[in-house]
Amino acid sequence: MKISKKTLSIILFVLAGICVLAAVILLVKGRIEDRRMEEALDELRPTQSVETTQAPSTVEGEPTVTASPEPSTEKTPASTEEFERVANPYSDSFLANKDMAAWLQIPGTNIDYPVMWTPEDETYYLYRAFDGSENKNGCLLLDDESCVDPLTTNLIIHGHNMKSGAMFGNLTDYENQDFYKEHKNIILYTEECQRNYEIIAVFRSQVYRKTDQVFKFYKFFQADTQEEFDDFYNNIKQLSQYDTGVTAEFGDHFLTLSTCVYHVEQGRFVVVAKEVEPGDYYLPIQE
Repeated sequence: MKISKKTLSIILFVLAGICVLAAVILLVKGRIEDRRMEEALDELRPTQSVETTQAPSTVEGEPTVTASPEPSTEKTPASTEEFERVANPYSDSFLANKDMAAWLQIPGTNIDYPVMWTPEDETYYLYRAFDGSENKNGCLLLDDESCVDPLTTNLIIHGHNMKSGAMFGNLTDYENQDFYKEHKNIILYTEECQRNYEIIAVFRSQVYRKTDQVFKFYKFFQADTQEEFDDFYNNIKQLSQYDTGVTAEFGDHFLTLSTCVYHVEQGRFVVVAKEVEPGDYYLPIQE
């Protein structure tokens, strides 16, 4: 049976309408999901702004040098009892979900999220919200080979590069050096203390094949020797898109933020920060 041009036009019009309707439904569904996620996170965030104890930023052109002649398992004072302990502003969040390893915040940006750690199943929160419900944004994930306590040399946090700007959707803003200059500092709130970091390198990389004999930033977690430290440090400085003027020495600790980008297959955009002086130390969280 031959279909007339008029009938074919009607069929194509209906199909196009169905496609548009489906796209609108998905868009609305996505926005509702985003709003619900933000509302849930707002309930977790402290009702009052957290007063951060931050080490001063590096003066441009002057490197930051932290004397640390010997490697340490954790960069803390000889005795944290020297410091007055205060209540943890994220205690309710730690109590609400034992999988939360820390809370990540980059002042002046929308990056203000819990960081989940499930070493037995690293991808559990890849597409789940803080409460475990399905959510396309997922959560920020601490790599299963990183550890907050005891602290590994490098903490790697992964997050989706969402078009909405959620999670690490705006992390690539650091490709703009002017943006970096205004947002040099990163804060990680753990159960024990507020850890302050200053960005040391910004670069693009990728996930390589196992057989590729190249520098793999995502394989560095612990530096027990000067050689292991130097290999990571020298490579991130060489890869960095611009010179931050920040340096590091054996014994320092790093925080690495990683998200997907698409300049190559399995591309990654990476921001590495060095730990500087810690902020407040917290009282034990009481259930």
